[in-house]
Amino acid sequence: IAVIEALKEAGALLKAEDYGHKYPYDWRTKKPTIFRATDQWFASVEGFRDDALKAVDSVQWIPDVGKNRINSFIESRGDWCISRQRSWGVPIPVFYDKETGGTQVLLDEDTLEHIQSIFAEQGSDAWWKLDVVDLLPNKYKSEADKWTKGTDTMDVWFDSGSSWAGVVQERANKEKGLSYPADIYLEGSDQHRGWFQSSLLTSVAANKGQAPYKAVLTHGFVLDEKGFKMSKSLGNVVNPLQVIEGGNNRKLEPAYGADVLRLWVSSVDYAGDVRVGSNIIKQTFESYRKLRNTARYLIGNLDDYNPSTDAIPYDDLPSMDKWMLGTLTKVLNEVDDAYSNYQFSRATNEILRFATADLSNFYLDVAKDRLYISAIDDFRRRSCQTVLHKLLEGFAKSFAPILPHMAEDIWQNLPYKAEGDNSSVFEGGVPAELLSYSEFDKERWELIRDVRTDANQVLELARQDKLVGASLDAAAYIYTEDEIIRKVLGELDGDEHIISPAVKTNGVDELRTALMISQVHLVDSELDVTNACDSTYTAKGELSGCTIGVKKAEGKKCGRCWFYDTNVGPHGKCHGDDLCQKCVNAIDSWEDKTGQQFENPLFTNAPSETTSV
Repeated sequence: IAVIEALKEAGALLKAEDYGHKYPYDWRTKKPTIFRATDQWFASVEGFRDDALKAVDSVQWIPDVGKNRINSFIESRGDWCISRQRSWGVPIPVFYDKETGGTQVLLDEDTLEHIQSIFAEQGSDAWWKLDVVDLLPNKYKSEADKWTKGTDTMDVWFDSGSSWAGVVQERANKEKGLSYPADIYLEGSDQHRGWFQSSLLTSVAANKGQAPYKAVLTHGFVLDEKGFKMSKSLGNVVNPLQVIEGGNNRKLEPAYGADVLRLWVSSVDYAGDVRVGSNIIKQTFESYRKLRNTARYLIGNLDDYNPSTDAIPYDDLPSMDKWMLGTLTKVLNEVDDAYSNYQFSRATNEILRFATADLSNFYLDVAKDRLYISAIDDFRRRSCQTVLHKLLEGFAKSFAPILPHMAEDIWQNLPYKAEGDNSSVFEGGVPAELLSYSEFDKERWELIRDVRTDANQVLELARQDKLVGASLDAAAYIYTEDEIIRKVLGELDGDEHIISPAVKTNGVDELRTALMISQVHLVDSELDVTNACDSTYTAKGELSGCTIGVKKAEGKKCGRCWFYDTNVGPHGKCHGDDLCQKCVNAIDSWEDKTGQQFENPLFTNAPSETTSV
């Protein structure tokens, strides 16, 4: 307004009108900022810009786009204004001549060394507390009346940007575990123009082109579930402590624990902004439960297993078990590589995929028959436990960096003594053996899993029409014109009846148990499939290409293993008339090993002190 009035008085005002325009506001007070012209201190970047750009190439940037961002900032960087006019901060230790109004300054090696020694003893506040005569070295004390202290403070980016000197460079030694340059700098994606850049410039200038870090990792920002910035005024802040310990209403705000919060952090792609809220945490908790329940399954089925006496040598393991160990090694190496490259979401997703797809949906599901139905010391059971032992240790080690409490809980509840100095899951590292299993029969078991998926889709149609309930209620008819597929399936075609020991296979690598279907028939044509099964329950598999039909299984259901067989009943009447030959052998073996007598509650009234298996 004053400017306009002056122009009017001078007769120089042609026109004046109000118009809306953008103007910078202070983010904290929400008031317009005031600009003023003042003398400033500058640091020239021109003399070492090329060295800084070369230093950028020596650093690992995570993600890679970070390199392009900081390069663009350094290439376009002008002189660096390193002074600020604030009432707080580290002072710029310069003295101004009173008579010249500050055009003459005192700032040399002697004054800097003297002030440095004072700051080392009393802190930087000494600049504001002490008189000029106390701040000057002896050679200048006689001139104290000539000088006045400067009131400018150092740019905070210069402060933080030189933190490498005090944090790591001055304390770099083996005893303290520090080294210069630092292994990694971690901050938000906005720091390419801030801390990352100021740290690089100060280090390059002071240390002959040396970057202060070996790697730089940048992350996005945490937003609420709707993608809005968290703000107290909006009431959308997610309190990490509340996620861990729960809120006042535990039904609406349960205590999830630190591991669930850590699992969420590791599962998101931190390269961009991430969202979090109650629904997202609930979904993360379900993933946490999946991992925990998988671990419980593994621990529970190793209760009677002693690695030193019950383990089956690798060379003697069935193909399915060798395949599973090879898969475990591949997963562990994949997870280790992801950790090494700070790709935590990749590691987490691989662990969850392994737990769900490879373990729960296939191997552990198929293993139930071997673990629950076989005789205690049956080869089928001990070979499976041998693999479960390896799976449990590899499983716990794989997610220990993400879920330390769960991993340690597993380790402290191992049903056997861990080998070596392994009192904690964090000691001993991942056993070399678990990282060295070769892939085995990968194509074979990928095919079987495809056939299983295709068969389950047909079974679901039969299940919806109440033709069958569980998959063991069914018989499957399979045809393929592919000779290679037919050969693989033929190698896994088991005995006609459920017997132990198996004759045609080893009792593990066979279609009946892999598909969890009581009877599997490999036929010579599609017509054979449609003749045996209703067309409603016949389909060509999308994954395997096999024509698959299902029908109600023939024979009687075994009361113990639930497989159907036409030969259930005539074995060992003392145990009941609803058992298959394999289950009768398992019961006999149990009686011999334990010295107890089995009583079938459906066959006779058992005394209260008897035991059932």
